[in-house]
Amino acid sequence: MKYFIGSLFTLPLLPLLYLQGRRVKQTIPDLPEAVEPAGISGLKSDRCIKVLVVGESTMAGVGVETHREGFAGTLAHELSIRLNLNVNWKVQAKSGITVSRVSKELLAELDENNWDLVVIGIGGNDAFKLNNPVRWKAQTRSLIQDLNGKFGNVPIVFTNMPPIKEFPAFTPLMKWTIGNLVEILGESLKQVVAEFENVYYSSEVISIETWSKKYNLSNDIGFYFSDGVHPSKLTYQTLARQSAEFIEKNEILKLDSENSTNQ
Repeated sequence: MKYFIGSLFTLPLLPLLYLQGRRVKQTIPDLPEAVEPAGISGLKSDRCIKVLVVGESTMAGVGVETHREGFAGTLAHELSIRLNLNVNWKVQAKSGITVSRVSKELLAELDENNWDLVVIGIGGNDAFKLNNPVRWKAQTRSLIQDLNGKFGNVPIVFTNMPPIKEFPAFTPLMKWTIGNLVEILGESLKQVVAEFENVYYSSEVISIETWSKKYNLSNDIGFYFSDGVHPSKLTYQTLARQSAEFIEKNEILKLDSENSTNQ
């Protein structure tokens, strides 16, 4: 219903939305993806888990130089501290990718299948391309099934949807249209995740105001984005910290001698 009502308001504004989107795209610098997409964090325990990070530009680290200072490296560091273990992590991500392309373009390139945790960051590009919630639900359901088929019953965690309403580079119309859509896609993802065992979604809508209070950070929006759209180092690390808290709180990693490997 939210999507239908929003579509009625948005349809006449599509030409303007298109022009604004092109203008914003032209003003945003073409930042590269982060380098060094694999590593080990911890090194102080005889237990080690393997974590795979999959997704779009946020998971690809656009906006920071290396993955170790971005989402994946920080998540691994946080998990190693919270759970007292080593984390062998790898990033399989691509800027601009949508959920329908993940299996063929990212998962198909992976030879390893013995992961202890898969973390997925997706949704921003689907919102930019105005994907509808019915198709999105079918595509995310298919992705989960592909992951289960390839990796077995590994825990799967979807990170929070990107905070498009906070993007400094976006116009009010873009924030309202695409920002509302990405939240609708998040609600749809929550419904799909409920259909599966061992699949989780950190559904809290990201708010810079909330983050600044919770983690005692600056409330200056400029600190949170590298180019007005992609996260800054601060945002990557805060999102990773929040994700680690979510994983720990929900006891997603069942750590015992059978499912944590010595490496």
